[in-house]
Amino acid sequence: MPLIQSESKNMLDKIKRVKTGVSGLDDIISGGLPKDTITLVSGPPGSGKTILCCQFLYQGIKEGDKCLFLTLDKKIEGLLNQTTHLGLDFQSAIEKGQIKFLYLNINKKLVYETMANEILSGNYTRVVLDSITPLSEMPVHINNLDLANNINIIDPEELSTDGTYPIRRLHLHYIINALQTATCTSLVTSELPSGSNNLSRDGLSEFLADGVIVMSLDPTMDRRKLTVIKMRSTKHTLKAQDIEIGGGGIKII
Repeated sequence: MPLIQSESKNMLDKIKRVKTGVSGLDDIISGGLPKDTITLVSGPPGSGKTILCCQFLYQGIKEGDKCLFLTLDKKIEGLLNQTTHLGLDFQSAIEKGQIKFLYLNINKKLVYETMANEILSGNYTRVVLDSITPLSEMPVHINNLDLANNINIIDPEELSTDGTYPIRRLHLHYIINALQTATCTSLVTSELPSGSNNLSRDGLSEFLADGVIVMSLDPTMDRRKLTVIKMRSTKHTLKAQDIEIGGGGIKII
């Protein structure tokens, strides 16, 4: 083996990995997610994004990690009923303080601050944000036209009623920075509209994340698939993997 290839392989072998808890997934990403990285999990409704995230946290509980699940789309009770039905019972871990489920109301003024403070103050090893889509669509209003033009505004021709310019996707940078600062291994989900050429609904998350896993479904063939599009410091296949959802959650078949 050439020296450069040998050194590269040795570096990859030294990277600490975090097991996903999804049967077959760790096998195709060199043993797990690179530690302290952010992975985007995108896909349409029903493709299995939330289940994958729950398996990731359930694996963390089994390994003694402290975990956080932030949700903007689902009430906690309904989510826990779903996971229990799949055989992922979080109740004991909740009572022990090993995992926290926090519902963030997107309509509350300080939703971003609440989320960032929780991520940074909890000493969490694993964090899930499900989903980033509502936050990515929340505009930030500024009154500086030059700055607005540089940050990609929603409509450069239109002022808001208060005379400010609405900026889109700025929250994504805040969220990613908070996760990076917390030095945790995290999964962030995003809706992926059918037929989209992007890897997330906002079209930016895939560039900010260290890894991208795309979930898809084909109702006519009654099957679901998982594809690892990108994974930092990881040798992996780009081939779509058939998956099924049953007891214990998702597994690659």
